Amino acid sequence: MKQGNISRAVIHTGFLVYSILCLLPLFVVLTISLSDEQSIFQSGYHLIPEKISLDAYAFIFSGNSPIIQAYGVTIIVTLLGTLMHLVISSMLAYGLSRNEVKYKNIISFIVVFCLLFNGGLVPWYMLFSKYLHLKDTLLVLIVPYLVSSVNVLIMRNFFRTIPDSIVESARIDGSGEFNTFLRLVVPLSTPVLATIGLFVAVFYWNDWFTASLLIEDGKLYPLQFLLQSIMNNIAYLQGNALTQKLATSLPDETARMATCVLAVAPIALTYPFLQKYFVKGLTLGAVKA
Repeated sequence: MKQGNISRAVIHTGFLVYSILCLLPLFVVLTISLSDEQSIFQSGYHLIPEKISLDAYAFIFSGNSPIIQAYGVTIIVTLLGTLMHLVISSMLAYGLSRNEVKYKNIISFIVVFCLLFNGGLVPWYMLFSKYLHLKDTLLVLIVPYLVSSVNVLIMRNFFRTIPDSIVESARIDGSGEFNTFLRLVVPLSTPVLATIGLFVAVFYWNDWFTASLLIEDGKLYPLQFLLQSIMNNIAYLQGNALTQKLATSLPDETARMATCVLAVAPIALTYPFLQKYFVKGLTLGAVKA
């Protein structure tokens, strides 16, 4: 018994040390973002700021950087994109998991084929800009990623673990297919939906590539693309001889770390609320597969 307690203590201590090592870089990033720019150049990085300053955040939230509006765009895109992705992908996956659905093998082949091959960047750009006329619209940040072949296959395999007797009993009671899916299958699939939803939400939140290609209106810039633009502007000012004197007064390193904090904080604060579903979604499918 004592040996078991010692082993458990060693394992817990190892995980604790590993967790601290994982959190330490994030703490350093937060510390640098709250430090004075000059103190960093003079004495380097410290775990505790030598001189606390909010200049980096003041610069990012200044009138020249409409970050509040970019936050709103990113939040709307993330919420709508994640919700629509889960609805469309789960309905497709549920249909592919039922044996009585006609042509499900052909549709499954198409899903796998799209996973392995794609048309490339140029046809993708032409589709959304020229044919669908979604360029410079909020929808162009959402529509391209409404369905993922990987997520459809994961959901399909999970839906197959749900006993057929549950679906059959609902049909005997007179429940329609959509009502059965909504009232029985979806509640039983909370772990996989939460897991996929977290992955999709993180992707939408961090997506800047779509905006760089298809968004020219500054009012529609998402957060990640705007923060990248801010950093590029600082680098340009520092590399330009005419504006180099002005750039020396701008926060550089602290602003970079502040942008990281602003980009990571919402997802980091959301994850603990979904952690139990996330862990369950990863383990439940593995046990039943």
